[in-house]
Amino acid sequence: MEAIRKQASRLREQVARQQQAVLKQFGAYGGSDNVGADDAEFQQHQKLEKLYISTRAGKHFQRDIVRGVEGYIVTGSKQVEIGTKLSEDSRKYGVENTCTSGSTLSKAASSFARARAQMEKERGNLLKALGTQVAEPLRAMVMGAPLEDARHLAQRYDRMRQEAEAQAVEVAKRQAKLREGNAHPDMVFKLEAAETKLQDLKSNVATLGKEAAAAMAAVEAQQQRLTLQRLITMVEAERAYHKRVLQMLDLLEGEMMSERQRIEAAPAPTPSMDRVPTPPPYEEVNDVPTSPVQNGSTDNMGYFLGEVVYSYQAESDIELNLSIGDYVVIRKVTNNGWAEGECKGKAGWFPFGYIERRERVLASKVAEVF
Repeated sequence: MEAIRKQASRLREQVARQQQAVLKQFGAYGGSDNVGADDAEFQQHQKLEKLYISTRAGKHFQRDIVRGVEGYIVTGSKQVEIGTKLSEDSRKYGVENTCTSGSTLSKAASSFARARAQMEKERGNLLKALGTQVAEPLRAMVMGAPLEDARHLAQRYDRMRQEAEAQAVEVAKRQAKLREGNAHPDMVFKLEAAETKLQDLKSNVATLGKEAAAAMAAVEAQQQRLTLQRLITMVEAERAYHKRVLQMLDLLEGEMMSERQRIEAAPAPTPSMDRVPTPPPYEEVNDVPTSPVQNGSTDNMGYFLGEVVYSYQAESDIELNLSIGDYVVIRKVTNNGWAEGECKGKAGWFPFGYIERRERVLASKVAEVF
């Protein structure tokens, strides 16, 4: 359609130039003033054509923005729904978690749930702002009366201009017949009537052309101004949203990192005594009876696996270094709080309170013990 319209516009301009040439050749309305008026009208016509093309492109761009924002809102609303569900699941875990090794993950889950809920609220506010402050104003202008009224004026001008061009050709033909000497009173009367009609049409075309050009120029300026304002509003809204979300994420990360550092830097607890006693010598171990130890220790039922929950630095050759997350095969537990076992191919003594018994361990972790 765009190519057809451009081709039609070029054809009309060619016809107009040909008609002007015919008028000049036959001396219709002879005189330079008349020719100047025709040139001015032709320039007015070209200006209206450019305004028509510009406002149509502006309308299409506004419509594309509206469609893009509406699609963004639909997708964003679905993301808000998913994020809200994630927030609720995290909050539920943080409240209901019964982990026996501590509440660190529960606190992190609760903090994450709170931050996620705030972020989804901000996203919802952004989507609402894009709908009310960007899509709706642009949609109103695309469908509004000013643009349609201006386009109707331009179309009326175009039709009247074509009628005036056809009337000018008719007047030129009648003038030519009179110059050929075939004049009679009836032909003179018709010529005068045609000339009067042409003058009226040209006057109306000039007036309507000015009105259409003014209306189209006003619409073009409004399109440019409103579209730019809405684009700026969209950028500012998204920038403010991302800025607030970044602040929330920074705060959340700070809380989580602080908790992790607190755990990693926590002093290793002693097994319910002010000072860990010296581990028994290996040669005396067989003479020291093992006794049931409370809270997950062995009860003389054989070897078992334990996970290191607190780091321990060996203070003698018969002791074993422990790192958090290591797995140890516990072979003996004494009644004075010490245990003997093997970790990463090394055997030695360590405080029994620094490990927790594990019934199930990944095979890859078991392989690291030996």
